[in-house]
Amino acid sequence: MATIKLRDLEYLVAVDQHKHFGRAAEACFVSQPTLSGQIMKLEEQLQLQLLERHKRSVMLTPAGEVLVREAQRVLQAAEAFEATAESLLDPLAGDIHIGLIPTLAPYLLPHIMESLRQELPKLHFFLYEDRTKKLLRDLNEGRLDVLILPYLDEMESFERYELFAEKLLLATPADHPLAKKKSVTLQDLEGERVLTLEDGHCLRDQAMGYCFAAGAREDQQFRATSLETLRYMVATGMGVTLMPQLATLNRQGDKGICYVPFKDPAPNREVCLLMRPNYTRTPVVRKLVANLRQSMSAILDK
Repeated sequence: MATIKLRDLEYLVAVDQHKHFGRAAEACFVSQPTLSGQIMKLEEQLQLQLLERHKRSVMLTPAGEVLVREAQRVLQAAEAFEATAESLLDPLAGDIHIGLIPTLAPYLLPHIMESLRQELPKLHFFLYEDRTKKLLRDLNEGRLDVLILPYLDEMESFERYELFAEKLLLATPADHPLAKKKSVTLQDLEGERVLTLEDGHCLRDQAMGYCFAAGAREDQQFRATSLETLRYMVATGMGVTLMPQLATLNRQGDKGICYVPFKDPAPNREVCLLMRPNYTRTPVVRKLVANLRQSMSAILDK
């Protein structure tokens, strides 16, 4: 059998991800005929049908499902090989792909990126924002190098570096009775109607865990797609919610809304850096962790 090319495996994985020849070709920066032709040659070479081709979509055959997982492992190993070779020349140079969740990325990145670029000037940062489930899959399959996100039990198969604990504050309408307090307890939420994010956001599960334990009830009529939508719904008097500390910095002047801290023990989320076990670029990871811990300590401890 002739040698299988890595590029052909990339085409196969792209088709699996996009379920469409055109979008897969666009992602691989080749023409659709080139991509589909190479996959046909791969099928001939293997003497296996890897794809079911339909008029508007494409899907893997059982043989394709098995081999696409092997292709992902091969591509991940090849990427690790290149990264290791590059790190031997300069362990703090090259590309790094970082995943973050939407309830953290826009509030964290402005505080950390300038310092990271100054300390790691030879490193090229590629940032990706998505929900936890997708980020974990991309990390496991090698499309991302590290993740920065709140820790959940489902992440135990990855290596973890704790970065900082981010408190959750109570966001209330300005005319709400709890807005007049300097601090609140979880017990103050009993009977309150709590606005939440839609399913798929890990902050939703964390926040509602605290609220349900306190006897609060979830608003069933509305679920926000972002913290900013949630913020404006609170400001209009629809209910209260829990807001991460970073999302409240310099926002005490927001019209129609107040942010009230909780008395200790305050609800929080533990933000960490995740990487795959045996990830080869540990010098970069150590630098990232040290820098992030220092930057966030200076911000959150004010």
